[in-house]
Amino acid sequence: MSASNARREHRRRLRRVAIGLVLLWGVGIALAVSVATGRFGDLGMPTDSEGRPRGLLVIGVAVAAAALAVAVLYRRVSGPAGDLLHAAERISAGELHDVDVAVRGPSELRLLAAAFNEMASRLAASQEQRRRFLADITHELRNPLAILQSEIEAQLDGVRPRTDEQLASLLDEAHRLGHLIDDLHTLALSEAGQLVLTVEAVHVGQLVADVVPRHTAVAARRGVSLSTVVAPDLPKVWIDPVRIRQVLDNLLANAIRHSPTGTEVGVTVASSGDAILCRITDAGPGFPECDLETVFDRFTKSADSGGSGLGLSIARDLVVAHGGTIEAHNNRGRCGAEVSFTLPGGHR
Repeated sequence: MSASNARREHRRRLRRVAIGLVLLWGVGIALAVSVATGRFGDLGMPTDSEGRPRGLLVIGVAVAAAALAVAVLYRRVSGPAGDLLHAAERISAGELHDVDVAVRGPSELRLLAAAFNEMASRLAASQEQRRRFLADITHELRNPLAILQSEIEAQLDGVRPRTDEQLASLLDEAHRLGHLIDDLHTLALSEAGQLVLTVEAVHVGQLVADVVPRHTAVAARRGVSLSTVVAPDLPKVWIDPVRIRQVLDNLLANAIRHSPTGTEVGVTVASSGDAILCRITDAGPGFPECDLETVFDRFTKSADSGGSGLGLSIARDLVVAHGGTIEAHNNRGRCGAEVSFTLPGGHR
């Protein structure tokens, strides 16, 4: 059914309801007058001096008033209801922009219209974010592929020598591409509610010691040093080591990317009550104050970010899936940002 046909059918139904209400109102008034007078002669109504039933005038006025009331109610309800129906059809057709229903009519319809406008605004914003995200992801995937293709072709053609340095550069691009694909796969599983954890007893300090060296080469090329401080005698925690390694990879890559040359990225692991606390700090510009509340939201990133915008969002999803918490804030009194997360302790 087209949008115009649906609106016409909607108005026809409301008109039928209005006519039915008027008829019921008239019948009810007639019955009420008949019962009240206790007579059924002369239509059950008292007569005037000329023998004409005076109740007819009362019924006529009552029916006219009912018809007027129903007409006013019909206009108050049908207009806003028709606006909502038309807006819903636009959204179902994929037209999310410039959907703004006039807030009018009875209080319930005004509340419904306001809620509908808020929903439409959020859907439009989400659609725009997804479009930007797809454009960014396409760019992120194209770059390493283009570098790999051009470098391999150059080596095959003899333009570039096949040195260990060139191979290491190609390997870094392959790792970057693989890391992005892993992030996309994790995001898809999380959105579908199919993220499965394979937990085991793990020493988080040892996990950090395994992850940090993997970022040493990238950090060295940017002139950034890495430091690790792990508190002694930390208990093991039940976690999925593959997923927490992914969290650490994302947070370290993000910290290194935003760190100026000559600065340090630090990783600290300590106990926090019954939980294990991991903290990653850098000496970069920090998070924009206006973005601190949304840094973990999906499909969002700062304008000067060189990444895909998925790292922090995926880190949050994985930490929350473990029953932990994650926070981000700027270092007070000095440059840099800090992202910390907790993993609950205990035994299973």
